[in-house]
Amino acid sequence: MREIVLDTETTGLDPSQGHRVIEIGCLELRNRTPTGGRYQTYLNPQRDVPEEAQRISNLSTEFLLDKPLFADVVDGFLSFIGDSPLVIHNAEFDLKFLNSELRKVSRPLLSAGRAIDTELMARRRFPGASASLDALCRRFDIALDERKAKGHGAMLDVELLAQVYLELSGGRQPGLELAATNGLTT
Repeated sequence: MREIVLDTETTGLDPSQGHRVIEIGCLELRNRTPTGGRYQTYLNPQRDVPEEAQRISNLSTEFLLDKPLFADVVDGFLSFIGDSPLVIHNAEFDLKFLNSELRKVSRPLLSAGRAIDTELMARRRFPGASASLDALCRRFDIALDERKAKGHGAMLDVELLAQVYLELSGGRQPGLELAATNGLTT
């Protein structure tokens, strides 16, 4: 089974206010195991990156000036994700931005039904606990050193999210715990 772990960095919180995607990162999983398949691109948002967004992503307006437009990379992006389920932390946010970009280039939108939202998974599994990516990494003892040093970045975040997703869905061998609880031995 192929799944794509996906994250974006943006210039703000709302595409209806002119905010844009500035980075897309994707990591391919097959049978819940990273394959090494990756897709990553920075994007020229054709607008300034506000200081607050720059503090989060470490991506400046100047850095993004010579990067491709979404229209230039849309075919490669859509080809990489194919029709695979998309593993996203706070899927509503990322899909809202990606669908805004897809609308601008007259492409079909990504269905919310293909998203596996790890934030919702975490809220169901740990009611009342923080469901942020950082909090989940701490809960599962996933090192955050690089994220603390470099800040958010779509590729770094998908690498962390892939590990969180594996933990939320039963670890690297889902079903092993189920077999043990059913009295089965291997």
